[in-house]
Amino acid sequence: MSRADGSQYAPEPMPAPVVGPGEFTIAAIGLDHGHIYGQVGGLIGAGAELKWVYDPDPAKMERFRAQHPSVRIARSEAEVLDDQTVHLVAGAAITSERCALGLRVMDAGKDYFTDKAPLTTLEQLAAAREAVAHTGRKYAVYYSERLHVETAVFASQLIEAGAIGKVVQVIGTGPHRLMPHIRPDWFFVKEKYGGILCDIGSHQIEQILHYTGAADGEVVRSQIANYNNPDHPELDDFGDAMLVMDNGATGYFRCDWFTPDGLQTWGDGRSIILGTEGFIEQRKYMQLGSPSADPGHLYLANGEEETHFETYGKVGYPYFGDLVLDCLNRTENAMTQEHAFKAAELSVKAQLQAVDLMPRG
Repeated sequence: MSRADGSQYAPEPMPAPVVGPGEFTIAAIGLDHGHIYGQVGGLIGAGAELKWVYDPDPAKMERFRAQHPSVRIARSEAEVLDDQTVHLVAGAAITSERCALGLRVMDAGKDYFTDKAPLTTLEQLAAAREAVAHTGRKYAVYYSERLHVETAVFASQLIEAGAIGKVVQVIGTGPHRLMPHIRPDWFFVKEKYGGILCDIGSHQIEQILHYTGAADGEVVRSQIANYNNPDHPELDDFGDAMLVMDNGATGYFRCDWFTPDGLQTWGDGRSIILGTEGFIEQRKYMQLGSPSADPGHLYLANGEEETHFETYGKVGYPYFGDLVLDCLNRTENAMTQEHAFKAAELSVKAQLQAVDLMPRG
């Protein structure tokens, strides 16, 4: 990618499988969130071989097997953890139970790949850090709004190429469609889902850390509310926060459960990344007013150009191949462990110190 000629900006080559059949074996434990399908699918695309699935609910395992017919249904979690051929376990358990599962996976000598949010308390974070240090295993996190979104991957490539200079601010929005009738009971219990800033806010905080290149940050202000769901008083249907990073950059994000039914997809996720020499805007999942358009629209403006890039099917998701190779080679190219934990730490802190704008009795 050449910065000298703006018209030459283009995504890097699409990633391909990084291992052959049988070289990297994975399993799935905990099917409480649908993100498990994205986690496993991304790893399979990188060449991983799916061997086992386990969940206490047989119906969830059967639904999973319908998509992955060759997977073996385990009789217990122990049957998976005792299999020495399994390199990594992917899990999307109830949010508050993800850390405990990870501790068991790492104690069994396997790397762990959990859905976001990876944990819900600072005590769990301390336990996860200690387990990583003790076992030497990985506690990887599926921050999918950056890792599994082509505009987000391309934005990273552009920033690395110097397309907008030094990043000074990241603004993100993470709207979601609630559909309460299909949600499990735990989804509305704050102790289990962690609160909106801990849960879907973790996506946004991870992106702020990544795009600004910061190692740490401070939550300056955070807010939550239940504006329109009195039947579920423990649900935060709105949350936002402002952060100042350790390198002087700033971040702001908003997440909510107010995607209207008339919108073509579950949420019009966006981000604006401001640099000293330009800016990037991402429209990640849709083109508003054009339901037939492909997802993935990135807009770049700098000293040389203003350009609309359509990224669908052109960028891919290199994280998964990098993670497979990191597990095999004990490297940290996909994401450092400290970065994954720092995003979780700041998310929990944002939730803990959040001001409730609509106090609940």
